[in-house]
Amino acid sequence: MTSPSSAANASPRRALVTGATGFIGSHLVARLAADGWDVHALVRSGSRGNLAVAARTVLHLHDGTTEGMAAIVGAAAPDVVFHLASLFIAETTLADVTGLVESNVLLGTQLAEAMRVHRRTLLVNTGTVWQHYRDEDYHPVSLYAATKQAYADILRFYVEAAGLQVITLELFESYGPADSRPKLMTALRRAALADTRPSLTDGRQELDFVHVRDIARAYAVAAERLLESAVRGHEVYMVRSGRARSVRELVALFGAARGRPLDAEWGARAYRAREMMRPWAGGETLPGWSPEVALEDGIRELLRDPPAGDV
Repeated sequence: MTSPSSAANASPRRALVTGATGFIGSHLVARLAADGWDVHALVRSGSRGNLAVAARTVLHLHDGTTEGMAAIVGAAAPDVVFHLASLFIAETTLADVTGLVESNVLLGTQLAEAMRVHRRTLLVNTGTVWQHYRDEDYHPVSLYAATKQAYADILRFYVEAAGLQVITLELFESYGPADSRPKLMTALRRAALADTRPSLTDGRQELDFVHVRDIARAYAVAAERLLESAVRGHEVYMVRSGRARSVRELVALFGAARGRPLDAEWGARAYRAREMMRPWAGGETLPGWSPEVALEDGIRELLRDPPAGDV
């Protein structure tokens, strides 16, 4: 049994976070630092400016090589690796293919190989609901989703041959403060603040929204599960609210939050060729986690504290 004095003198846990400059990654870095972790962030050239560096955060610039990745993992010596880095493109062109494979397959493979070399075995990986078109166990909506599955398949080798213990969190729709991504929530927030009419599809598709603070907490819960040696192999869990809303319902919620209806140009945009009309209903939710931020409260927060430039 650990005594209070020995617990107090224990070294902080060390985390290595990829994708730390992104919307979700930056919230995770803040969460881990607040929880007392020593946080190391892997960043690539040109991506440092988006990271609000916490007091315990150490930045490691990745040069793109496997040797460079191994050097970073060796220097960081993480207890847990959080892999969030990815490139999201909804509908790809010829010019997108190389970037998608490099970001979503090669980078993660370099990371897993570096973990193998340095015998770092605990990994929280990131998947997507877009791997489940038409509510199937695996049916990729896009090349982006296919690259996520490809990396999951590569991880199987490292689980079986190198002893990695992995939790993949499949994320549904994320949102929250300081989100500059070209997403539906961003468009609706700006329209509500500026009193303009957003151009939307017919609005019948349903989405499951999870606040970014709840998502960051899910990563922390997954890390605890790994540290408690509760994982053997590769576990996959959903991070969702469990309550899907249509785009039309979402627009009504923005109207209620600002105190007057938000008018939209319905049908001004076409559905994507492979539009997901319903979120994935299968899979298991992460044990020990459930969302705390209600969508209505999250929308009110967006309208109350908009990022600079959105007013």
